[in-house]
Amino acid sequence: MIPVKSYAAYDATNPLKPYSFERREPGPNDVQIEILYCGVCHSDIHTAKGDWGPAIYPLVPGHEIVGRVVKVGSEVTKFKAGDYAGVGCFVDSCRTCANCKAGEEQFCEEGMTGTYNSFERGTEIPTYGGYSTGITVDESYTLRISDKLNLSEVAPLLCAGITTYSPLRHLNVGKGHKVAVLGLGGLGHMAVKFAVSFGAEVTMLSGTPSKEADAKSLGAHHFALTSDAEKMLSLANSFDFILNTVSAAHDYNFYLNLLNTNGTMIVVGAPPAPAQIPAFTLIMKRRSIMGSLIGGIAETQEMLDYCAEHNITSDVEVIPMDYINKAYERMDKSEVKYRFVVDMASLK
Repeated sequence: MIPVKSYAAYDATNPLKPYSFERREPGPNDVQIEILYCGVCHSDIHTAKGDWGPAIYPLVPGHEIVGRVVKVGSEVTKFKAGDYAGVGCFVDSCRTCANCKAGEEQFCEEGMTGTYNSFERGTEIPTYGGYSTGITVDESYTLRISDKLNLSEVAPLLCAGITTYSPLRHLNVGKGHKVAVLGLGGLGHMAVKFAVSFGAEVTMLSGTPSKEADAKSLGAHHFALTSDAEKMLSLANSFDFILNTVSAAHDYNFYLNLLNTNGTMIVVGAPPAPAQIPAFTLIMKRRSIMGSLIGGIAETQEMLDYCAEHNITSDVEVIPMDYINKAYERMDKSEVKYRFVVDMASLK
């Protein structure tokens, strides 16, 4: 077994603190990774607090993992010691259902095995995430990371990046489309970068006036303040797509009316309460609402390769591991531009 240092939530209410445990030695198909950086996602906070259901404590969060391969199993073909590798939101799936066979393991009919707060398949061994010094993962669920980009800025691509890349690609968003991105945070800033890169005309929708300069610097062509009633009225029936990244309570109808005929709202944020949507808001313009959840392994690799080719990364603030509780506080106040990333060298 491999000794590992980490930070963990021991319960739903107290701050994260140091935790030591052991990872398995690499099996024939496994890759052992020294974790260099791990992004901090809002999902980490919700899971640690038990907001989304029972948590397996002690819980080591983190599913935006970038590191260096230190050892590989005898049957591994895609990696060798010294390569950079990444791990995203899941580390296994059933591999046999229709979705897994289609390369959409995130929709595994038996449920994907989360990088943390799950059990290794067929066992009662908890999975522990990337707020740790190392991880062992099957090569089939490990991503290749280019050395062309700053590794700390690559880490959030494993969740925030693929969460926004996947639905835009699924809908073939590109030149000639008008796209609105609702909410400028960890997800929203990546949505702007991808939609602009794909050739769409992009408008940032935000309730914070000070974010206009940031939106423009990220590449957005337009900015609209959602509290400006006149401006919102002028944007009615304007957009082909709205990528909704907001996880706070908000009125879906208000934004659905900005879609044109056949327009689609893509929901990647997860508000705490169900939305109230009158049928006629959809019926009268044949509008749609769709949800999207990260991406499969093949699509995540496609996204990473695309980012390496087009020099796309996340805007990050790198922190030491012992700053994590303060980082959680700041995230709850939206005081980060736009993703915290933990430097795991601080834990050794």
